[in-house]
Amino acid sequence: MDFNVKKLAADAGTFLSRAVQFTEEKFGQAEKTELDAHLENLLSKAESTKLWTEKIMKQTEVLLQPNPNTRIEEFVYEKLDRKVPSRINNSEQLGQYMLDAGNEFGPGTAYGSALIKCGENENRIGAAERELIHTAAVNFLSPLRNFLEGDYKTISKERKLLQNKRLDLDAAKARLRKAKVSESRSAQLNATQAEGDNLMVNLSYMLNLLHVKWLKNCLAVSLPCGYGKAALDRGLPQIQLPLALASFTAEQEVRITQSDFDRQAEITRLLLEGISSTHAHHLRCLHEYVDAQVTYYAQCYQYMVDLQKQLGSFPTSFTSNNNQIASAPVLSNTVPPFSASSVPLSTLNNPIAATGTIDYKLSSSGTRKARVLYDYDAADSSELSLLADEVITVYSLPGMDSDWLMSERGNQKGKVPITYLELLN
Repeated sequence: MDFNVKKLAADAGTFLSRAVQFTEEKFGQAEKTELDAHLENLLSKAESTKLWTEKIMKQTEVLLQPNPNTRIEEFVYEKLDRKVPSRINNSEQLGQYMLDAGNEFGPGTAYGSALIKCGENENRIGAAERELIHTAAVNFLSPLRNFLEGDYKTISKERKLLQNKRLDLDAAKARLRKAKVSESRSAQLNATQAEGDNLMVNLSYMLNLLHVKWLKNCLAVSLPCGYGKAALDRGLPQIQLPLALASFTAEQEVRITQSDFDRQAEITRLLLEGISSTHAHHLRCLHEYVDAQVTYYAQCYQYMVDLQKQLGSFPTSFTSNNNQIASAPVLSNTVPPFSASSVPLSTLNNPIAATGTIDYKLSSSGTRKARVLYDYDAADSSELSLLADEVITVYSLPGMDSDWLMSERGNQKGKVPITYLELLN
């Protein structure tokens, strides 16, 4: 295996130094270089952006796809870079059930016909929902995911590198302080020893002078930047030379680590200042998502209004299997029988009425054309079976229930519920 042992040892030493510095900072035993307030604010803003982007993205995914198993399956297919298999959504599934039920009960029956119309409407709603999910995924979720997996990962990487540079700087400062303290203590120790040896100094002054001159010539070239020569010029004893050299090396290391830290802080700051443009981009994506929701809900509303017009209002009293009357509201029957000469003039465009009475405008002859809204099966011989979209002639007879009209189709006559009809102009 080809690897550099020296580099491996240096990396291990750096890691150990950072670990010691980090631990001492946590226990309050070491000083920590603080970042400037602007950079701290930028870091806090980036962290907040990342946190809320994750929450918004995850909840939007839950809203668009409530089934957690389906979300997990889509996630797996995305990571495998495979196409997600097509599947029907809940609205389309309901629509299919309604269509199957309506065809089984018979399209010619009122209930079967209504089920078919509702099923077709649910399919249209399902298609609109599918379009909403696609638009939201492309215009809203994808930009949020790209920020988390792209821009923020780069920011996190540079932020971690800045943290390492700071630990290196603080460790270098700590070593410099220790070197200064050791050098100071050594100087004090040598001064004490010199005071105790006053007699020896008087006797060997000339020998020491010759010894110092010899050290200048032999050792000055071996110390960096003439540091040893300057120390010897000051008359420093030999025991202080290694300490002075350690202090000089620590100062050099502090200058280098400070430069690296400042450069990395600037890189990180430039990346963090891009968060503002990220917010602006996400705002545009949010507008597009809202537009997609507006389109979806407007389509659903229109589909339901159209379905309501098609269905109209069925008779509001139904008998259940146990002969109990359902609790649906019943149209008022207090309106007296009407004829061509006694009915107030009013027009019915929508046959639905929640409460109260319904008036009709008939011609002077007492008859009027009407379009059949839904298929109707006669319950007895007094009623007339009709098919949707037929145009028939209707009129009222004295004494008839206000919820019914007499209808004619060729030579056939019979009663028909007014809720199945739309009077024509």
